[in-house]
Amino acid sequence: MWQCQLVSMSSSGTPGKARSWDRHSEIGPPAVDLVGLVKSHQINSRSLSCRPLYCIPDENSKVLILQGLKQEVTSLCPSPDGLHLAVGYEDGSIRVFSLLSGEGNVTFNGHKSSVTTLQYDHLGGRLVSGSKDTDVIVWDVINESGLYRLRGHKDAVTQALFLREKNLLVTSGKDALVKWWDLDTQHCFKTLVGHRTEVWGLAFVSQEKRLITGAADSELRVWNITYIQEATDPNEPESKKSKGPPAQAEKTSEVDETSAQDEMLEERLLRCNKAGSIMRAGRDRVVTLATDRTGRILACHGTDSVLEVFCVLTEEEICKKMEKKMRKAKKKAKLKSEEEEPEGSVEMSLQEEIQRVTSIKASAKIKSFDLILCPKGELKATLLLQNNSIESYILKPSAQVPQVVRASKITIGGHRSDVRTLAFSSDNIAVLSAAAESVKIWNRSTLQCIRTMACEYALCSLFVPGDRQVIIGTKTGKLQLYDLASGSLLETLAAHDGALWSISLSPDQRGFVTGGADKCVKFWDFELVKDENGTQKRLSMKQIRILQLDEDVLCVRYSPNQKLLAVSLLDCTVKIFYTDTLKFFLSLYGHKLPVLCMDISYDGALIATGSADRNVKIWGLDFGDCHRSLFAHDDSVMTLQFVHKSHLFFTAGKDHKIKQWDADKFEHIQTLEGHHQEVWCLALSPNGDYIVSSSHDKSLRLWERTREPLILEEEREMQREAEYEESVAKEEQPVVAGETQGETGLAGKKTIETVKAAERIMEAIELYREETAKLKEHQAICKAAGKEVPLPVNPILQAYGNISPSAYVLEVFKKVKSSELEESLLVLPFSYVPDLLVLFNEHIQRGLEVELLCRALLFLLRIHFGRITSNQLLVTVIENLKKTTISKVSEVRNVLGFTMAGLQFLKREIEAKDEVTFFADATDRFEEKRRKRKKKEKLVLAMV
Repeated sequence: MWQCQLVSMSSSGTPGKARSWDRHSEIGPPAVDLVGLVKSHQINSRSLSCRPLYCIPDENSKVLILQGLKQEVTSLCPSPDGLHLAVGYEDGSIRVFSLLSGEGNVTFNGHKSSVTTLQYDHLGGRLVSGSKDTDVIVWDVINESGLYRLRGHKDAVTQALFLREKNLLVTSGKDALVKWWDLDTQHCFKTLVGHRTEVWGLAFVSQEKRLITGAADSELRVWNITYIQEATDPNEPESKKSKGPPAQAEKTSEVDETSAQDEMLEERLLRCNKAGSIMRAGRDRVVTLATDRTGRILACHGTDSVLEVFCVLTEEEICKKMEKKMRKAKKKAKLKSEEEEPEGSVEMSLQEEIQRVTSIKASAKIKSFDLILCPKGELKATLLLQNNSIESYILKPSAQVPQVVRASKITIGGHRSDVRTLAFSSDNIAVLSAAAESVKIWNRSTLQCIRTMACEYALCSLFVPGDRQVIIGTKTGKLQLYDLASGSLLETLAAHDGALWSISLSPDQRGFVTGGADKCVKFWDFELVKDENGTQKRLSMKQIRILQLDEDVLCVRYSPNQKLLAVSLLDCTVKIFYTDTLKFFLSLYGHKLPVLCMDISYDGALIATGSADRNVKIWGLDFGDCHRSLFAHDDSVMTLQFVHKSHLFFTAGKDHKIKQWDADKFEHIQTLEGHHQEVWCLALSPNGDYIVSSSHDKSLRLWERTREPLILEEEREMQREAEYEESVAKEEQPVVAGETQGETGLAGKKTIETVKAAERIMEAIELYREETAKLKEHQAICKAAGKEVPLPVNPILQAYGNISPSAYVLEVFKKVKSSELEESLLVLPFSYVPDLLVLFNEHIQRGLEVELLCRALLFLLRIHFGRITSNQLLVTVIENLKKTTISKVSEVRNVLGFTMAGLQFLKREIEAKDEVTFFADATDRFEEKRRKRKKKEKLVLAMV
């Protein structure tokens, strides 16, 4: 049996833990994001959850790897203080990592689909997340809990931004809407409907007085924001309302009343009117729209490789430009002898206030970017590219003609496109991978690329016996022969008229067979020919036979004894021919879609076929009978290969999974999860200890067989748990009794963890009930006996240090994650609530965990208000809770106030001490300068 353990990991991440095979490492450059220097606003990366940090431009070395979940990372956002990083995942979860320790201790679960945007507020205390499930959730990072869920968008949320001065939130979505949310009342008070297509980006400029939106067209829309002052108190004396004369004040109040009547409900907080548009050079949709931290520089890019940079003028610069314009206009008016003043005709256009600086042309399509404007006026732009590389550019926006200079580039030695074919050398050491632009040879043990050779679009490959040459079959139907020692192309042959889909080495190792889209199977032999450039002989290929068929050939395989040749055709059948005479032997039909892959077992007894119909069929090669049909994957089966000297085989499909099967027992053994996109191909090492797989996520993953035994029952149990967790996540979320579904809701969601937490609370309360009953019985026994009888101690309580049952319930409560507390209490049956209220009263009276218990108490009162108030037995408990809660919360508030006052006092003391030190240092320096000057004057006088 095989087992899997993570041996090492590469620059892209960890897949979590697979069970019986192990991803040994990852070859190639998955997309990476710079954090700290690069804040990625929208990342559609195809790499694993662990994200490397890089230090640029001084050295291209990783400084930190964050161990994440198995799911794909979809969004990143660093905190304002730069100490934490929020990471959004494909399954809707969010983790907050510490960049000092690299640990992720905070996890938020609220979204049902992948997280599309993350944003901190300016203090770093709140985090907003948007998702493909159309919901926006605001999280309390300090308390590690969800605050509320905002509903209103009809399609995926693309961007969310907090305002600094106001407690407001702006969100955009693919429903072509921009929504303004009042976070005090948690409702949407304004919706901008001026877009005809999806809104992909938002950015605030000019000290949040302007909003810029980017949509699926080439237009950046600019909106003027006017914040409305809060209404005055109607009970305020008339003299305080206005400093002007009474008549003017009356007139003003009348105007205010009429305007207040005309003012619509959504305009009580602010007005947002369209100011105009800025045209981009790109014609496609906006992918990322963002500003630097100062708000002076605005940049955006589409699906191409051009980053457009704009400069937003400040109010001072606008005033200077206006004065300059006015002077020019007056001068022009004097020359024309016009009497009219030109003030009214001089206006600043939007294009003059938001000026185009330049465009940065990257070496590939841009995925995301970040900007830093240095104090000296130098702009640094760091771009994350689609081809898994990072580039840093420098320019000076204030220059008349800004020159863009590429400062540095971070890249890893991997493919820039999807790897479509893999092969192992006969000694299990070298791995061949080929893509659309190159062939690479990797050392399996060191994971280093040892040779790179340019090629055409590769579809299949093999190592020539001896492992000194490799052969590549291309999309244009050519065979390319490479020498590994020199890395040179030895020979190119036009083998097929269409794509060369498959190649198979003959068991006698004297030749190979190819199949292509020209409906031909061709047989080739190796031969030595004289090198044209020298006297030595070199390896070459010679065609010896052709088998013409009626359909395109998709896959060819030799039987181990080389007596039979299996050919899969586009008509969904597999035909078996005798190799020597090429006579037809068997036809295997049963698949509904074409067979994309197949393999024959080492003893020639079985042939397994994988098809685009998602099924794998196991056939007997003696009579062509179908032993079993297995529903293998949720999408097309792309590759299949038997393990050497066994009837176990591996399959990989477009459902991102690699699976192991037993062809004798027709059982699914295990699933290897790690890839996030379609798995194109895999290769098993000849000794069966390693698997290498390639995927559309731009990575190669190496898996190693370990010696730990694999227990199928455990695998089945883990699979059932995963299915249950998936079903729980898809369930309708429980609602609070008496509350209707509106714009706002609970932030969390029901997960397997919240269900387990609720079960632990129930078990603790039941233990409390049992122990309380036992204590009463014990007291009655002692009273009847007239002496103290020893009380048996519960082993659970003994393990916690002989604590009381009520203290044990509190310990269980403290172990529930803060972000899961509300959801756990929501699924808790009401029969346990009365006991909880009694225990809360007891613990709050002692001053234990007042904040936690008050939070749980208020939530229980909210969701069970009707049943609690109608229960006469709980009236006294609620009254007691009211008294104790108010008094204890006041005490806690006083303690916090005293602590804050003490800290502020210490801060003032330190500041005063620093000022004294500063002035003392300045005085000393001044005295030193005066002393040196006097000494110099004395020397001059002495010389004179």
